[in-house]
Amino acid sequence: MKKKLLALTICIITTGAPTILHAEGNANAGKEKAAACVSCHGDNGNSMVSTFPKLAQQHSTYLVRQLKSFKDGSRQNAMMEGIAKNLSDDDMRDIGAYYASQKISENALPVVDDDDDEPAKPAATSANKAAETKPAAKGDNVKNLIALGSSLYRNGDLAREVSACIACHGPFGEGNRPAAFPALRSQHADYLIKSLNDFKSGARSNNPENMMHMIAKKMTDEEIKDVAYRLSTMK
Repeated sequence: MKKKLLALTICIITTGAPTILHAEGNANAGKEKAAACVSCHGDNGNSMVSTFPKLAQQHSTYLVRQLKSFKDGSRQNAMMEGIAKNLSDDDMRDIGAYYASQKISENALPVVDDDDDEPAKPAATSANKAAETKPAAKGDNVKNLIALGSSLYRNGDLAREVSACIACHGPFGEGNRPAAFPALRSQHADYLIKSLNDFKSGARSNNPENMMHMIAKKMTDEEIKDVAYRLSTMK
């Protein structure tokens, strides 16, 4: 019941978020206008650099909102501000329509390194070697990370009062087009981690009611990593 209430709370909050209604853009025109975006966001909106977001298959409503935020300065990024300030509303709608029409690429499973910061263990002696516990395989670590991220995405963290992501971003990370809540599936984990940390610190606040700051500030670094990697594997 508590899990349902936690998800319901965030749903109630989002009912106050303005619905984005605008004319549809022209995807063909948007392809030409998006030519300058290729160097960072890749062909067809599938960035090859994990710190630059994939734009393919993203909701046009969300993309238009972000471009407007870069243009008016409510979202800070010097490069994007320079690009967005030269775009008209029609340009933004066309670019949004183009990227929304593209298919997002899948990500490989994350690679989880061993705990590099743990102090080195003394070399095993013949007396204690047999008693050593076999460490978890890297594949098991990946499965554990994704399982934790999946639980957080669907159920939230009741102890820390972290709302479930599923309430706004959907059961499959597909987002919510009318509300301009972004699709998150198959996004780069590194970009998601940076975004959540930016919301957490307040460096980014261009979202309805500053809702993402209220959520992210309660998340631990490990929770941010877990949910980011889980989202990166969603298809």
